[in-house]
Amino acid sequence: MDHIDTLPLVDSPEVFGLHPNADITYQSNLAKSCLDTILSIQQKDSSGGGGETRESVVQRLADDMLDKLPENYIAHEVKARLQKMGALSPMNIFLRQEIDRMQRVITAVRQTLTDLKLAIDGTIIMSETLRDSLDCMYDARIPTHWKKISWESSTLGFWYTELLERNSQFRNWCFEGRPNVFWMTGFFNPQGFLTAMRQEVTRAHKGWALDCVVLHNDVTRFFKDDITQPPAEGVYVHGLYLDGAGWDRRGCKLVEPTQKVLFTAMPVIHIYAINTTASRDARMYQCPIYKKPRRTDLTYIASVDLKTNQNPDHWILRGVALLCDIK
Repeated sequence: MDHIDTLPLVDSPEVFGLHPNADITYQSNLAKSCLDTILSIQQKDSSGGGGETRESVVQRLADDMLDKLPENYIAHEVKARLQKMGALSPMNIFLRQEIDRMQRVITAVRQTLTDLKLAIDGTIIMSETLRDSLDCMYDARIPTHWKKISWESSTLGFWYTELLERNSQFRNWCFEGRPNVFWMTGFFNPQGFLTAMRQEVTRAHKGWALDCVVLHNDVTRFFKDDITQPPAEGVYVHGLYLDGAGWDRRGCKLVEPTQKVLFTAMPVIHIYAINTTASRDARMYQCPIYKKPRRTDLTYIASVDLKTNQNPDHWILRGVALLCDIK
């Protein structure tokens, strides 16, 4: 019993085979959870003092967001561009689906912000949905009905910045031509993007069957700005972060993470497809890619093979994964 009394009350992450950085993540999540609880129980009434009211803060924010909101996609212009690029190409069908979903988000945001301004002025009645939007925008959270048709993010500011960046990628792809490097985080359906790429490669090779075509990858030594032309086959993707491990850019392999560095930006990854029935190389670590830090089957996209000098089991125990977004 005396010996048990000497044991620490809180176990270090190494006990579970994790890196010391895991403790930073735990403490951050604990602090965020505590602050979210405080925010959720604060009073929602307008301020009675001489300061700015909740309504005037949100009205100013709504004006600013409406000024920056992208223009709507004009259906016949998008259709004409896709016809020119090849409307039946798998990648262009995927682009059309993504643009349709993006337009839905832009329409919802514009409608809510316009109605919210009218409701604050007293022109229309403040509905339950608008009241929720007002509370969320004041607390820098994403309104519930926006989140349902879009994506998760930690704050409204990050979410809105991502809306502008996603829209920019779709608009450039549609009206200026296919990009050399794709930002995988910016897709509603990244699995569909990789499937479209597999279909494209399969059609380019006579006699290949889609069932036998599997994803393959190479991690390059380049970052997005170093790429000047697309690959001969497959796609270049950027914007992925390695969680739980570090990356040796020169040796192109997994290494132990640096102390207090939680995420490592990955170089551009070349993802392509090959026609094979052979099993994957057991010496490589099959690293899962997730859309968000919350790892569930709903946010899982695919797996890529990463080189490692250690046994892949070491990285499985560490919980190493690639994340599209670290917010």
